[in-house]
Amino acid sequence: MSVEVVSPPKYLVAIVGGAVAGSEATRILTDHGVGVAVFEQNARPYGKIEDGLPRWHDKQKPKEYEKINAPLHHPLVHFVPSTKIGRDLSFADLKDWGFNYILLANGAWRDRPLEIEGIDDSIGKGFYYQNPFIYWFNHSTDRDFRGPSCEVCEDAMVIGGGLASIDVAKILMIETISQALGKKGIVIDPIEIEHKSCKKVLEENGLTLEKLGVTPCTLYYRRRACDMPVASFKPGASEEEKKKTQQTREHLLNIATEKYLFRFQGNSLPLDKIVENGRLVGLRFIKTEIKDDRVIKLPNTEFTVRSPLTISSIGSVPEPIEGIPMKGEFYTWKNWDLGELDSHHNVFGLGNVVTGKGNIVVSRKHGQKVAEYLIHEKLKITPPLTPDQYKKVLEKIQARQKIVGYDGDFSSWMKKAVPHEP
Repeated sequence: MSVEVVSPPKYLVAIVGGAVAGSEATRILTDHGVGVAVFEQNARPYGKIEDGLPRWHDKQKPKEYEKINAPLHHPLVHFVPSTKIGRDLSFADLKDWGFNYILLANGAWRDRPLEIEGIDDSIGKGFYYQNPFIYWFNHSTDRDFRGPSCEVCEDAMVIGGGLASIDVAKILMIETISQALGKKGIVIDPIEIEHKSCKKVLEENGLTLEKLGVTPCTLYYRRRACDMPVASFKPGASEEEKKKTQQTREHLLNIATEKYLFRFQGNSLPLDKIVENGRLVGLRFIKTEIKDDRVIKLPNTEFTVRSPLTISSIGSVPEPIEGIPMKGEFYTWKNWDLGELDSHHNVFGLGNVVTGKGNIVVSRKHGQKVAEYLIHEKLKITPPLTPDQYKKVLEKIQARQKIVGYDGDFSSWMKKAVPHEP
């Protein structure tokens, strides 16, 4: 429904992050007459839709962009681009501005560290993390791309187990096959290879990986194929339903390996690095088994794999922000279901920053759930802002907008906004 703004809203909520979860919460709050200030770290509010989804999602991305854009056009929304909390504006200052609630929809932008001592010394020297690697793949063909480049080579290793790790393996296969075909005078765009599949492109040209001379990459996972989080258990799932989901996971992985020709090796946990002449050239692994959903290392099963390139794709975690307490890799949530922050009564988390899942549907549903909880439970017992309080907050918002050159016209801003660089 549309709300005509004829007077200041009674409530004003700050949302940190304007992508999937943040825009969904914005839609629900504004539909109920709540004012929203969206603080977006980049010029564009698309988050990992833009930088986390590989560029072959050329049909899905515009649809997701529009879903994000639509709520941000609402007259009750104050968009504040190019403003990263913890860098351009401290969390403490944001708390002091006077919002009724703050919703953290800032996602999980930091790669979960690969737990091998000193491995990060090899970044750019035979080793990458997933996020910069996919960013490079997405933007390396941009005319004005100035970001760091990544190398691609055959016989690479991917460490992971989720959908993103499959995407990384696909990129490696698509790029190495495209390069090898180019040497034979067969020019095929990598995106066309993804759409058709590596297997079909080779068949159409009377080739196999062996004939092309390409050694496939291998995805190593510490658990079994049936444990890969490429399909989720339903809430309250029975043992039979869980078994079917596990079969679905194996089926999805088999489809991916068949179409894109990468290899998979489960029950393999990396232990240590192999470095020669300052470059990572392999890893030492140990075999595992799964007992009661725990990963158990099997004694005397160590093995070594040499590879010219390793990419870690073991998930993403929130970036630390001064003033927001953390326990391990995540913020300390009092209520994980509703994303209520333990140390601040009026701060909640939305989407991937809470769930840890880079899943569009899951993030959107979580943003909806928290926003509806605020509408139907929290705002009922929250004192509204006085007109003077609202005016003071709005002045701070507009001052920040002026600093970044935003004039309040979302459509005109988006026409000139460009993708960010890492």
